Amino acid sequence: MTAPPTGSLARRLRLRDAVVIGLGSMIGAGVFAAFAPAASVAGSGVLVALLVAGVIAFCNATSSAQLAAQYPTSGGAYVSGRERLGPWVGFTAGWGFVIGKTASSAAMAMTVAAYLVPEAWQRPVAVAVVLSLTVVNTLGITRTAFLTRVLVVVALVALTVVVVLGLTHSGPTADDPGVAATPLGVLQAAGFLFFAFAGYARIATLGEEVVDPARTIPRAVTTALGIALVVYALVALATLHALGPGGTAASAAPLRSVVATAGQPWAGVVVQVGAAAAALGALLAMIAGIGRTSLAMARNRDLPGWFAAVHPRTAVPARAEVVLGLVVCVLVAVTDLRGAIGFSSFGVLLYYFVANTAALTQERRDRRYPRLLAVIGAAGCVVLVAALPWPSTVGGVVVTTLGLVCRAGRLTAQRRRPR
Repeated sequence: MTAPPTGSLARRLRLRDAVVIGLGSMIGAGVFAAFAPAASVAGSGVLVALLVAGVIAFCNATSSAQLAAQYPTSGGAYVSGRERLGPWVGFTAGWGFVIGKTASSAAMAMTVAAYLVPEAWQRPVAVAVVLSLTVVNTLGITRTAFLTRVLVVVALVALTVVVVLGLTHSGPTADDPGVAATPLGVLQAAGFLFFAFAGYARIATLGEEVVDPARTIPRAVTTALGIALVVYALVALATLHALGPGGTAASAAPLRSVVATAGQPWAGVVVQVGAAAAALGALLAMIAGIGRTSLAMARNRDLPGWFAAVHPRTAVPARAEVVLGLVVCVLVAVTDLRGAIGFSSFGVLLYYFVANTAALTQERRDRRYPRLLAVIGAAGCVVLVAALPWPSTVGGVVVTTLGLVCRAGRLTAQRRRPR
């Protein structure tokens, strides 16, 4: 792989830091909300859906970790897809990640504000949140890791309260089975749950900043995912015990409904604060991940080369992160993306499909896991895409096609430019 045309990022993240950033991405606001839509389509099959999502996530995580160990630089599947499958495939993965996660960042900022302030103040607070976290990210990756650690601890405390109260109390809907479980419903629920904790790619996108990446990244990815899966399983069991599948599906905020069964008002406040902290942690990790992927794409001129600059003191892609923060602020101010980011789900699955396909091409000496896991991961991505609502798929195809057309136009213009 050719050396990047600009300065490299500094390797400052150790195993604990990488695990924390992964957890911050996976234990986001999704764990506080994902079980309601999952139960609405899967009913009593929610736990089966969680198992399916966990298997697919594990396969995708092992492919991502294996590739990041071989290509320990910023960009994740954009870089590995480009190196192993060609520039067009790599661009497709990177474009889907950047565009989809930018929209997700705006939605996550609105989620934070929704937990903290009345509706009239949500947009200005969301903008302030994005600007603040952008500043934190530009101060250096160790600052990002420290704040993520604080936010993860707050979120885990809240989830511990949910699990304890949920397993020891039950509400009037506890015996409501909800809708009948069907194979399609289970797959759709698996899609909701997969997207909620599919943040382990953030560790791979930070590969250029990890100490001893060949050893640290695989351990960090599998450790973070393992912890997240245990947390999700405990929360799922507690939620179903307290509310039942029907009650879970009917609740707009299922974890708040879980603690309400105990009749303890303070517990509701704890859940509210924990949900805000989880959303903040996920948003912080998103900004870092998008910034590093944008840096990698700019190095190859798939994005404007101006974004490839690395700050000489803080060793972060400050330009990319600042522009990203401003774009997210504009999206927050003028649009409502909470119900209209289906193409983000499409982009995530496309990203991981590329990662699994790239892992299949690795030589034996570079493989750390059985090739079968990459096959299962790729097939799982295809199945989950097929289970997405059709507007999400159409939106994803349109956004992906737009990016490919723009890249083709840029390459054509370069070839026609007089030398």
